[in-house]
Amino acid sequence: MKRRQYASNAKQRTERKSSPVRRWHQRGSLYDQRHLEPRRNLHQTQKGALIAIVGARAATAYGEAAAAEVAGDLAARGVIIVSGAAWGIDGVAHRAAFGVGGRTVAVLAGGVDKVYPSGHTELIEAAMAAGGAVAAEVPCGAAPTKWRFLQRNRLIAALGAATVVVEAGWRSGSLNTAGHASALGRPLGAVPGPITSPASAGCHRLLRDYDAVCITCADDALALVGIDAGLASGAGVDAARTDDATRVRDALSTRAPRTVGDIARRAGMDPSDVAVILGYALLAGDAVDRGEGWLRVT
Repeated sequence: MKRRQYASNAKQRTERKSSPVRRWHQRGSLYDQRHLEPRRNLHQTQKGALIAIVGARAATAYGEAAAAEVAGDLAARGVIIVSGAAWGIDGVAHRAAFGVGGRTVAVLAGGVDKVYPSGHTELIEAAMAAGGAVAAEVPCGAAPTKWRFLQRNRLIAALGAATVVVEAGWRSGSLNTAGHASALGRPLGAVPGPITSPASAGCHRLLRDYDAVCITCADDALALVGIDAGLASGAGVDAARTDDATRVRDALSTRAPRTVGDIARRAGMDPSDVAVILGYALLAGDAVDRGEGWLRVT
């Protein structure tokens, strides 16, 4: 009897050790609800294309509209939106992202199975169904606490290639995220609001005292991470191609038409990749196909 019970306990210990959720937590990776598999390469596959959007929980109609416009436009261009799944600006940013078919990453203060606020459970499920991810640094079952919300803010800042504060009061927790982004050397942007609105006092503080860049549209946010808004204007453009787009542009001439093969040789790239970038450049009006070759438009 004892031997049978020992074997049963050993089997349970083995199952717990091999649990996909435990593997995810031990590796500190992103968690995919559909497959329970780590997604450690999310930042690498879209390098420079993750932008954090944060703001006040008690958002105004103006702040929600601004967040929806910026987040939706960025997501439509292939940028992954990172936020904290809280009420207000966070929730609007997530919804705007998957609402246009984009992807979003929700960073939780508790375990990935402890969605807070609970009213955003359906939002998280919809984001996951759209190919998004949920991230947390604490194990499943861990409850969100006040200090964990402040701790998770540094993850939001670290995941984003830049951080944009849409609306924040003078002492908003979003300023804590902005502080982490600044400490990491990441670009920081803030959306200005009415000078009479206390909900925008924190954004104005960032603009005045902390060298934040004024953000009025998605193009401004793209500029924070060095993405050419013209080349990224096509829906679903991979922002990781920003550096490659620059190489292709430099390989083009304004006077002598060059073939795709010649451009690829000069840029040190694969011809098929060059052809794709040239297509986007053509749509943006930055290049023209003369038949015998391509020209750069000044």
